[in-house]
Amino acid sequence: MYRLLIIADDFTGALDTGEKLSAYEVKVLVKVGNVALLDEPSDCTDVLVIDAETRHLDKTEAYKTVYEIVKKAVSLGIPHIFKKTDSALRGNIGSELQAVLDAGGEKCVPFIPAFPQINRTTENGIHYIDGVEVSQSVFGRDPFEPVTVSDVNKLIGLQSDIPCVNITSSDNDKLSEEGILIFDAKTDKEISEIAVKLEQRGLTKITAGCAGFGTILPRLLSLKKKERSNTVRLSEKLVVICGSVNPITLKQLDYAEKTGFERFRLTPEQKLTENYWCDEKGNRTLECLQKLVSDCDRVIIDSNDVGNNEPTLKFAKEKGMKMDDIRLSISTTIGRIVEKLFPNPKLGMLLVTGGDTLLQCMKYMKVHTLEPICEFEAGIVLSGFTYNGSKRYVITKSGGFGEESLLADIALRLAGEANNEKEEVC
Repeated sequence: MYRLLIIADDFTGALDTGEKLSAYEVKVLVKVGNVALLDEPSDCTDVLVIDAETRHLDKTEAYKTVYEIVKKAVSLGIPHIFKKTDSALRGNIGSELQAVLDAGGEKCVPFIPAFPQINRTTENGIHYIDGVEVSQSVFGRDPFEPVTVSDVNKLIGLQSDIPCVNITSSDNDKLSEEGILIFDAKTDKEISEIAVKLEQRGLTKITAGCAGFGTILPRLLSLKKKERSNTVRLSEKLVVICGSVNPITLKQLDYAEKTGFERFRLTPEQKLTENYWCDEKGNRTLECLQKLVSDCDRVIIDSNDVGNNEPTLKFAKEKGMKMDDIRLSISTTIGRIVEKLFPNPKLGMLLVTGGDTLLQCMKYMKVHTLEPICEFEAGIVLSGFTYNGSKRYVITKSGGFGEESLLADIALRLAGEANNEKEEVC
């Protein structure tokens, strides 16, 4: 039986939380799917992370999906369940927390939305990104899923009537309240202190939060760190696959291009025309991409237009496409491209940014299970998987993670140029 079940709403989020346990004496697997995964043999897996793909569902469908998973997990006697949420509060936060509470059989669900390690904090019930209220940050301007409310209680209230209680560091008497217990946290130390309180009150069976609280999960399971075994050595070549429109990622791409990355931008026609990759033009484009990844050590395949994405939005409007259609079409296009490129022996290492993009890449390669191996830095995860009988690797990140120099720094690390010698990356 699984010792811990983690339920995430997208692929990159599932990996960045599952990775928190990869250094311990447990087997962790990340799978895409729903409640049916709990009926499959565990195969000695201690921690199952389900990417339930509820980020873009309507609130009713998201509720139903999470409810069924939690209900099944409780009936199976899984001792710990963690509902992983986005660190910028995107997605169906209210309806999914409602589902966890309704299906879990507990009177309350502790919710710790902060991730201090990447400067995402919760203070007096207000969520901040780099000191700015989340609704006023880059996540408030996201074209696909803008976060319009910074008050966590009110955000949950947009989708649910569930009672919520804001808890500061001194509010120990509120731990007996019912509903969703929303904890403030500005530092990793405060995250640890919350865990202690929850352990003392016996409130660790079902919890919720982002990867920030995910760092505490090994402690809740009393896990021991495993000895470092085989070192993973990766290709010096790096191919960045970008399906994210987050301004943080765009700055990373611009910086990487300035340091020498070759950048191939997909045109609106290539991204949004369903049959483009089946005709002669598409084949010629694929030939160009094959040559690019074969000849160059550092490549970006980018779904963003120069300057802004107005050309893509204009093209989409002419075709009568809605925002969700655009999002799905772009991620599907990238998945098809990766499917064609991946067998190339000169491809090198893939870094995929954006959960939707990663999902489609894995779908087209017919890969449904990833094993988190290690973290390059907060939220940047190396995972392994089996492809055509061989062990392969991929680096993943959410669009909103990382410093401006991130992609260039990873390229240096892979090439061992930082210290003028080859470096063992994990």
